[in-house]
Amino acid sequence: MILTITLNPSIDRRYYIKGFEKDKVVRAEDVQYTPGGKGLNVTRVVKKFTNSVMATGFIGGKSGSFIKEKLDELEINNKFIPISGETRSCLAIHSDDGSKTEILEKGPIISNKEILKFNDLYNELLEESEIICASGSLPQGLPIETYKDMISVAKAKNKKFILDTSGDALKKGIEASPFLVKPNKEELEKLAGHAITSNDEVIRASKYLLENDIEIIVVSLGKDGAIVFNRGYAYKINIPNIKAINSVGSGDSMIAGFAISLLEKYDFEYMLKLASACGTANAMEEETGKVDVDNVKSIINEVSITKLKL
Repeated sequence: MILTITLNPSIDRRYYIKGFEKDKVVRAEDVQYTPGGKGLNVTRVVKKFTNSVMATGFIGGKSGSFIKEKLDELEINNKFIPISGETRSCLAIHSDDGSKTEILEKGPIISNKEILKFNDLYNELLEESEIICASGSLPQGLPIETYKDMISVAKAKNKKFILDTSGDALKKGIEASPFLVKPNKEELEKLAGHAITSNDEVIRASKYLLENDIEIIVVSLGKDGAIVFNRGYAYKINIPNIKAINSVGSGDSMIAGFAISLLEKYDFEYMLKLASACGTANAMEEETGKVDVDNVKSIINEVSITKLKL
């Protein structure tokens, strides 16, 4: 089974507004609500390919009930720890000029009692899981070492752990040597402490991560594809040009592709193509964390890979 972890989920609220301006009364042309948080985006894409997925994390209040209800409607297995606080909302305002404004709530404060309950659930779910995907920010109340500790527990049970987060949570997580990490260029710049302006600089900056015994490092470059590091080689992934509608969630969809490939034990280069195709296909959809499987199959044939010896 693939276990997806979303410790700080949200309701993603998307507003489509013509001519959005500050200090004005505006009316939305369309509004969409979906269960959000990076881990739940991963979950929905994985579900397109397999039923062997379980979603977990913290949910609370009416918003938490909405998320569980929607996951149940999609027939996605889920076991969350209920919390006393209210699950957050994240707003995205899309305007007809192509601009997008995001407003992200911090989320609830998780109590020590709720953390202990989650730790027990996590250990229970690990027994049934082969691949663990932990994505997104840590909610208030959780120690910065949370992902690091989760990785250590998973590795002790010979489970493959995929980590997709940022900031100090990523720095600490790297110390435990997860199986796969996926920083984007901006996150890699923060880890390296300097700006990155070329693929050669991506390779040089990634050496810091390579020293931490991480099996696979994926540096996502948006429309320019990605550079992936594994066993002494760098792989430059080039993706086809598409008509992008909403690129939010493409990184999460890419993570889903990696998780599916590891579960199905696909060969390495096919895994790179499937993961890249999932990320690209997500950008073709209005909804975040959604892919059309037919689009994925078509894109796979157009993904090219250049292998470089480090």
